[in-house]
Amino acid sequence: MEFKVRDISLASSGELKIAWAEKNMPVLMLLRKKYSESKPLKGVKIGAVLHVTKETAVLVLTLREAGAEVYLAGSNPLSTQDDVAAALATRGIHVYAWRGQNSDEYYWCITKIAESKPDIVIDDGADLHAVLHEKYPDIASNVIGGTEETTTGVNRLRALENEGLLKYPVIAVNDSYTKHMFDNRYGTGQSTFDGILRATNILVAGKIVVVAGYGWVGKGIAGRARGLGARRVIVTEVDPIRALEAVYDGFEVMPMKEAASIGDVFITATGNIAVIRREHFEKMKDGAILANAGHFNVEIWIPDLEELSVEKRQILPYVTEYTLKDGRKLYLLAEGRLVNLVAAEGHPSEVMDMSFANQFLAVKYLLENKSRLGNRVLRLPRELDEMVARLKLESMGIEIDELTPRQREYLSSWKYGT
Repeated sequence: MEFKVRDISLASSGELKIAWAEKNMPVLMLLRKKYSESKPLKGVKIGAVLHVTKETAVLVLTLREAGAEVYLAGSNPLSTQDDVAAALATRGIHVYAWRGQNSDEYYWCITKIAESKPDIVIDDGADLHAVLHEKYPDIASNVIGGTEETTTGVNRLRALENEGLLKYPVIAVNDSYTKHMFDNRYGTGQSTFDGILRATNILVAGKIVVVAGYGWVGKGIAGRARGLGARRVIVTEVDPIRALEAVYDGFEVMPMKEAASIGDVFITATGNIAVIRREHFEKMKDGAILANAGHFNVEIWIPDLEELSVEKRQILPYVTEYTLKDGRKLYLLAEGRLVNLVAAEGHPSEVMDMSFANQFLAVKYLLENKSRLGNRVLRLPRELDEMVARLKLESMGIEIDELTPRQREYLSSWKYGT
């Protein structure tokens, strides 16, 4: 069994982390128990590019228990938990992931997944989807279907679809309510500050926090900033509807060019490029902290920061100090990559439980419906989304009401009026 990890001797530590995640991911464990005997994924080869964390390990092992053969690589050069990767390798997963990869190593690992000729593709950011379409079109043509975990990845895949180039159906797991409403908002909202605090140990109370983007991730971050006692929380947006929502949620809204001179901590969450750039760096306070919660390290435009600086040094493990020509110092966290996964451990297991339950059900749905989906980006059916929510509520000991027959009739009829 082939794999490449940092140090296979770390496996015992990884096993303990996986056990902790399993304890806190009851929905996925219920699915594992349900399908471990019938093995609906038997004979299916799954190629996955995901953050190699303890939570991802629970998904991968659940897929394997349902019969699949899994090939796994990391979706970020700095997010792999090396002990978890080692534990998965000892369990028979073809894993190619280690923390601290350079670009060549990162894409070598993704290439290994593509060359495994997967039947199903699971991705986080769409790098595997892109490699398959660009470099391995023949392999891509034989893929049954894929899934995508992130807003950024879904945007890339919709662009591929719009150009008429998508070679297989992809379920946008990110668009499931039990994913984006909880993972993006509560998971990223909390874990972003977990990463910032582990990296810097700053006091958020009293700070002015600027959040770029007010999608589900931005909403979560802004809410957590307020909850931690930030003196002001400023939102920057390009979407007028989201900007208006931020105002009605009680946040200040202004352009980044104005917020740049005000903020103490800047957090990007847009999925776009050069959101904070030269014109903003030039206005920032001495000591401003820069963190990114978007998928790729392009939101804080590092080339401009490098050009404006006369000195650069690693002052803490995940904090790079840039000294500008006028003596001001700006602090970039986690090399501009996902701060919650580089400086911390990513989302809590409890919220990834729902996201990865969606992933598992999406894989099963693709296999059961492969002949009728078409080469397009799809949502997971609402009934599966609701099933995940119901299972989560049950695991928490929470009951809800059910519609009575009379209520069902009322909702399905056009005849009842005033």
